[in-house]
Amino acid sequence: MAHDLRARPIPPPPDTDVPDNLQHATLRLNFPPSYVIVGVYRLFTDKSLYKPAWDKCKHGVQRGAVIGFIWTCMTYDVQKRLVRVLLNHPSSLFYPQRMARLSKTASELSEETIMGMRLPFNMTTYVTAILIGTQITAILTFFLSRNIRIARRRAWDQTVASRGKGPDFWQPYVEEWQVPPVVEQDLRSRTINKFGLWIIGVVVKKAIIIPLSLYPFVGTVTVAALKCMETAQYLHQPYFKAKKMTPHEIAIFTEERKWDYRLFGFTAALLEGLPIVGLVFTVSNRIGAAMWAHDLEKRQHYFASLHESRGVTSIQDTRKM
Repeated sequence: MAHDLRARPIPPPPDTDVPDNLQHATLRLNFPPSYVIVGVYRLFTDKSLYKPAWDKCKHGVQRGAVIGFIWTCMTYDVQKRLVRVLLNHPSSLFYPQRMARLSKTASELSEETIMGMRLPFNMTTYVTAILIGTQITAILTFFLSRNIRIARRRAWDQTVASRGKGPDFWQPYVEEWQVPPVVEQDLRSRTINKFGLWIIGVVVKKAIIIPLSLYPFVGTVTVAALKCMETAQYLHQPYFKAKKMTPHEIAIFTEERKWDYRLFGFTAALLEGLPIVGLVFTVSNRIGAAMWAHDLEKRQHYFASLHESRGVTSIQDTRKM
């Protein structure tokens, strides 16, 4: 019998064992979505963060807002009529025959309630507003594309600097688990998996997201759930780069904290998915990600000191403990 016998992953000791100087950081680490909230709070209250971001983006925002306003005035009535036609007479391309009941329900939503609350608008108005909001977001992104990337990068750097940390704060990766999980290292398998996930993503978006987006909130929540891991890993790219982590180390690190990344990524993607204002949250999420990275790195320092005292120098040594 040839079985692939793998040691069962063993997580690190309970959080109660961490020293006093890590207790507050550990409380925050136990609820990663809190960093998204912290990011929003700091962006709107810390002048050293919001002023540079606004100065870099304000001209693009002004130009995009003017074009977006003109576009809305010119196309709102046309788009609303088009949406009404699509909802009342769904085409086979977007609504298969089995979805006919869904479109009928959607067109009558203004006469119903959601969670006991009556909506102040009908479905045609809602879909039109979301559609135009998405278009205005695309217009703003066009005018902001380069500057908002710079603003996000500066927001990360300024957040780290505000914690009094320099480049030497980020140390090489340290394994925290007693027995780390085994991740797929084979390039061919990883490529096949990614390609397969891409195909699944396309099918899911076509078959699920589009119909669900007819209902308030459901579409945004569904998209955020599908993008959660991707969003979290993207937001932590500067952290991985600062630590000079290899792809294998990144894979282990995220696998050990996959539910933390999913929760953080879901909350971040939920805010970023909001039309227009989601662009603001792409900056605040970078601040929150930097705050999370700071606490994760403090924990890495703690485990590095433990490993040094025990003579552990590699993942292989960790498995022998």
